[in-house]
Amino acid sequence: MRKLVSALLYTAFACVANAALAEDSVSDKLIWHDSPMQSSDASFVTEDGAETTLEPYLGKVLLVNFWATWCIPCREEMPALSALQDELGGEAFEVLTIATGRNPAPAIDRFFEEIGVTNLPKHNDANMRFARSMMVAGLPVTVLINRDGQEIARLTGGADWHSTEAVELIKGVISQ
Repeated sequence: MRKLVSALLYTAFACVANAALAEDSVSDKLIWHDSPMQSSDASFVTEDGAETTLEPYLGKVLLVNFWATWCIPCREEMPALSALQDELGGEAFEVLTIATGRNPAPAIDRFFEEIGVTNLPKHNDANMRFARSMMVAGLPVTVLINRDGQEIARLTGGADWHSTEAVELIKGVISQ
C-alpha cells in the first residue's frame, strides 16, 4: 500500500511539474546564445527528394523545427508553427520543419493531414546527419537562425510559436 501511495504521489507531482513547464512562455524556454554560432552545413532532404542545406536560405531569418510523427509535443506545437508561417512567412522569414529519424513520407503526409497543416515543408532527415550536426538530442527542438545562417537561440520542447509574445519576438529578430 505504501508503495502504491508513493507511486501515486510521484505521478501527481510529475504531472503538475510537466503542466507547469508546458505553461512557460516562449521567452522563458528560449535559450539565447551569448554570440551567434555557426549552424551546420550538413544536408537534409526536401519533400521532393532533393538534398539541400541551409545555404539557400541565407538572407532569411529561419525557425528550424526538428520533429517526428510519433512525437506528441510536436503534434501539439505544429499548428502554431503553421500559424506563425501564415502570419510572418515570406521574403524575410520562414519556418522550416524537418522530420528527424524514421518518418516515412506517407506517415509525414498523414501527420500533416490529421492536424490540418498545409503550409509547412515536409523536409526529412532520416539518417539524422543534419540533426546530429545541429546537436539535436531530443524532440521537438526549434532553432532560431539569423540572416547570416548563424544559430542565435534554441528551444527544447514544445512551445506556442504563435503566441503574441513569440510573434513579437520573431518580428524583433526579423527587423534586426
